[in-house]
Amino acid sequence: MQRFDNAREAALALRPDDPVYCFRPEVLKQDCREFMSMFPGKTAYAVKTNGEKMVLKALAEAGVTAFDVASPQEIADVRAIAPQAEMLYMHPIKAQSHIRLALEEYGIRVIAIDHEDEVVKLTRVVKALDIDPASITVFVRIQTKGSAAYELSKKFGAGPATAVELADRLARGGFKVGLCFHVGSQIEDPDTYERALASADWVRNRAEAEIVALDVGGGFPAEYGHDPNRKKPEMPSLGQIMSRLRGDITEWGFGETPLVAEPGRVIVARAFSLIVRVLLRKGRRLYINDGIWASLSDSWTGKITLPARFIPDPAIRHRNGDKQKVVPFRVCGATCDSVDILSRPFWLPETVDTGDWIEIGHIGAYSLSLRTRFNGFYPDTFVEIATPFDAGAAPEGFASLETMAD
Repeated sequence: MQRFDNAREAALALRPDDPVYCFRPEVLKQDCREFMSMFPGKTAYAVKTNGEKMVLKALAEAGVTAFDVASPQEIADVRAIAPQAEMLYMHPIKAQSHIRLALEEYGIRVIAIDHEDEVVKLTRVVKALDIDPASITVFVRIQTKGSAAYELSKKFGAGPATAVELADRLARGGFKVGLCFHVGSQIEDPDTYERALASADWVRNRAEAEIVALDVGGGFPAEYGHDPNRKKPEMPSLGQIMSRLRGDITEWGFGETPLVAEPGRVIVARAFSLIVRVLLRKGRRLYINDGIWASLSDSWTGKITLPARFIPDPAIRHRNGDKQKVVPFRVCGATCDSVDILSRPFWLPETVDTGDWIEIGHIGAYSLSLRTRFNGFYPDTFVEIATPFDAGAAPEGFASLETMAD
């Protein structure tokens, strides 16, 4: 992997026509260690957020010893990079063959369920393999409601009363029982965890099963950009959220319970940026070589405000407009799909033109995981960057909250 001090240096040296991911391993390790120092329990990185081998390797080097996995492929990827790491199979719904693979081939002994049929699948496999159920911790996932950019309780989670029944059924079957929840991705309300803890306490107080662990899931927000025309949202820092969470854990009587967290976005978001090239400027539209079917799905959903930094091509000697004036541009992706238009404009210098580059920051979470091969476009070029995105000059533009007419 080629190494550069910053993205501008990389763009001018490579002059890429294809998107380039800028990986910052030291930023990743720093953000990971910061989270682990604050959370009073086990940190299990959520592989779905970004499962690139370079990411898993850097996290293992940073001290991560547990990974939240959701599929056989994620399990295999973690085992290949970190053979001694513990894996928690936390997808609540699984094929019976996948459960067997996890237990038999990989020795996984932590698993999550949210329905009685999943208990049946697990029990069949355990009996067939003659595994002592007491060696397996089964987390019952509780459905929660909160305020987050991406709600994650629409598909998964048992209602509190059902969770009690599941916990007791598992205990009668000889399994160790834990409780888990996931409040959503990129929480927007710091009270979200307290409400989830209250639900977990309700279940614990009504279940006959001993609750041996509590998994608080993810949701810890990463810092992105903000619309320069609007007031910056008042969100507590990670330190403040953690302080509040530790207090809530104690208040709801889980202070002595072994704890697990499944952070993803908050750890890996800042570790990557993306260099894209302007393939064409058409008035106030920019056609770039990436889009919603590749790295910029967050900019399609409109949930996240991504910071953007202009990298002018020095080969363009004559420019139109005022370089000091920042204006909104509608951004169109590379594919032939007319839906491939970002929901928010980018605010950039008026002089941006065909052939220039833009560095889009903080795209480490989900951007790589969700990219597709639609139309044959698949960004897969990486460089290593030494300087954090935030350490460079202030971003000239943002994916704004404003809307624009065509």
